[in-house]
Amino acid sequence: MILFLTALLASAAPDASAAPVVRVAEGSLRGVREADGRMLFRGIPFAAPPTGPRRWRPPVAATPWRGIRDARASAPSCLQLDEGWNRANATGSREDCLYLEVGTANLSPARPQPVMVWIHGGSNRAGGAQGTVGSSLVTRGIVLVSIQYRLGPLGFMAHPALTAEGATRASGNYGLMDQQAALRWVRRNIARFGGDPANVTIFGGSAGGQDVGLQQVSPGARGLFDKAIEQSGTPGFGWAPRDLRTSEAIGQEIADKAGLSHATADALRAISADRLLQASREIPTPPGLPDAGTVWLQTTIDGKVITEPPSRTLQRGGGLAVPLLIGSNAREIDFFHDPAAARRGLVEALGSDAPALPDGDTRLATAEGRLALATDLVFTCPATLVADARQRAGIAVWRYDFGYSPPGGPAVTHSSELRYIFHRPGEDGVPADAPDLQGYWIRFARTGNPNGAGASVWPKWDGRGAGLSFTDRGTAPTIPMPAVCTHARYP
Repeated sequence: MILFLTALLASAAPDASAAPVVRVAEGSLRGVREADGRMLFRGIPFAAPPTGPRRWRPPVAATPWRGIRDARASAPSCLQLDEGWNRANATGSREDCLYLEVGTANLSPARPQPVMVWIHGGSNRAGGAQGTVGSSLVTRGIVLVSIQYRLGPLGFMAHPALTAEGATRASGNYGLMDQQAALRWVRRNIARFGGDPANVTIFGGSAGGQDVGLQQVSPGARGLFDKAIEQSGTPGFGWAPRDLRTSEAIGQEIADKAGLSHATADALRAISADRLLQASREIPTPPGLPDAGTVWLQTTIDGKVITEPPSRTLQRGGGLAVPLLIGSNAREIDFFHDPAAARRGLVEALGSDAPALPDGDTRLATAEGRLALATDLVFTCPATLVADARQRAGIAVWRYDFGYSPPGGPAVTHSSELRYIFHRPGEDGVPADAPDLQGYWIRFARTGNPNGAGASVWPKWDGRGAGLSFTDRGTAPTIPMPAVCTHARYP
């Protein structure tokens, strides 16, 4: 009898390996269960395809479906050109791309789990959501979401014809609107995945870090998240923003290159997206930017999504008052490809305070010197100015500087910190004695404070260098501050 009952109970028990099914507002989703118990849901539409008449318009809600939608495979990335480094995302990329992914370890936890929403980088012209939700953040109690948004000219181009047709007389910043639509989806649906819709942290690196910063000053993002993490990216990277008319002129130039000199909005929407991308690649570098690849990193003040220069919002203590974790890497990107470009960067950042450096100064003459200067002017100083402004507004700010590289490994560079956030020490090639950035990020997402038992103390930013430096020699409670930052004046 005992054996019979045991067999009966075993046959009635749910299959732990069965594919999980979740019901969201638009319909049911079938995901995949990993060997370690994590449940991953991919290719989830959070908005209707932004194609045809919906190109260059604000995102609209996804169409509900019947039955169970297969959410086991990732959707293609948003349309982008293959530049080599983004080949995996560019291959198969398409205009229909407003999808997100969710990873969770428990659909019905005793207490709802904190939610982290990743906004990928790629200069706002490349990248995608794929792969992120496989992170061990999920096994450590985080419901992890990775979102996609329109890129390049499809996501950030303004044009007089597009401005004229809208009631708000604005165009551009569609990619930022996509991010807001994804965050509204998260607020509505994430409880179904075990997440806490009242505890959402947005985080991103590079252009994704910039977009996190922009969402904090965008009226349309109000109420959509509770904490923010900016990694190697700030609202403007230190470059002056563009007004709408300047951005419209760039859009007109792209249309000219595509053969549409006097295009209507309908004509623009009828052109092939591939032709549009090729045309955008042919325009010269706009004034004030280091190279053509940064054209979609320069913020457009469109009057709707971004209503004023972000620095002005920050200086007056405006924007969303959410706890902020912000930082950059000890070595980032060499935007200054020659001494003349480095001089221009100094003058733009420091104005009359730019030091009269001789032609032979090693900071300008060597590639490593120019890399150090670009790191300071485009990443370190802007991050410090944002931290200062938020701290003066009474917001809790935690500032970091990442300079750790494993023994015998490559030197720190742009995005080096990502491995240590998405993987814990001892996994996926991360040394067991590496700093546990993942732990700090998780604690911040849970409570708004990255500190916890057993971890090096991370002091709040006080405007005088308090923070946490991650180095090969361990951690230190101060941020190395380049002298150039004391003179930098950013628009």
